[in-house]
Amino acid sequence: MSSLKNVLNFQAGLGALVNMFLLVFYIFIILCHRPKPTDMISCQLAFIHIVLVLAGVDIWLWDIFESLDIDNDFKCKTTFYIHRVMRGLSVCVTCLLSVFQAVTISPSTSLLAKFKYKLKKYMICAFLFIWSFNLSFSSSQIFYAGAFTNVSENNQMKVTKFCSLFPMNYIIRVMILTMATSRDVFLVVVMLTTSAYMVIFLFRHQRQCKHLHCLSHPGSSPEKKATQTILLLVVFFVFMYLVDFIISSAAVLLWMYDPVNLSIQKFVMNVYPTITPLVQISSDSRVIDILKSLWSKCHKSFLKG
Repeated sequence: MSSLKNVLNFQAGLGALVNMFLLVFYIFIILCHRPKPTDMISCQLAFIHIVLVLAGVDIWLWDIFESLDIDNDFKCKTTFYIHRVMRGLSVCVTCLLSVFQAVTISPSTSLLAKFKYKLKKYMICAFLFIWSFNLSFSSSQIFYAGAFTNVSENNQMKVTKFCSLFPMNYIIRVMILTMATSRDVFLVVVMLTTSAYMVIFLFRHQRQCKHLHCLSHPGSSPEKKATQTILLLVVFFVFMYLVDFIISSAAVLLWMYDPVNLSIQKFVMNVYPTITPLVQISSDSRVIDILKSLWSKCHKSFLKG
């Protein structure tokens, strides 16, 4: 178990570092350059993933709380609530990113074309709605979380080193699971639908270019690269979500969490927020250009000195 904990800590550290780098990069782009429409969404996703990976390793948050004279029960509820909210936000913002890209690449003759300017106009409203919805949606679940005491006597289900879920009525348990699943399934279906649309659009576009003997290599266009990146993220997210869903649903319905299964679930949950920034960094040429520019300036300053 100690080696597994080391893997989880390394994964969380790597995820936090690369997401922090990506967050700083997008803030720099938004403030100092002409940002793309999806940069605001990606910036928010990077912030969400930083909090998510850190909240997933409960010892980090617990050490922070230890310096404060706060009741253990409140610490557990806060940790559990933050993790639930960030997990929901990750699903929602990833879905928004997929929808926005699908609308962005739509041709002017498409039915989605009329939503291009509306999406840009109401993006802030969409962010406020997504945050408000997830903050309120996860609030009911904190009543069933608290400090871990004794599983054998109180029938609590240990979900972290220090925290557990209190016993709840089976009907309430199923209702909570059904509501959370319904939200996630709806968003996953939307992501898969927009992904299928983007795949069909890119396939048709490539066929048209071959038919017209395009010489400009449209396959290397920034729009296509961005679309392919988002498609990769969506497919990867859906796969990781399904694995996480199977483990968490079985644990909630059976009211039993094995320590190994819990560690595996934490690893699976943190794979997406760790891989996402690496994919975005490798596919965004602006990152390389900015790093080259900074290196050139530093090199010139060093030579002058």
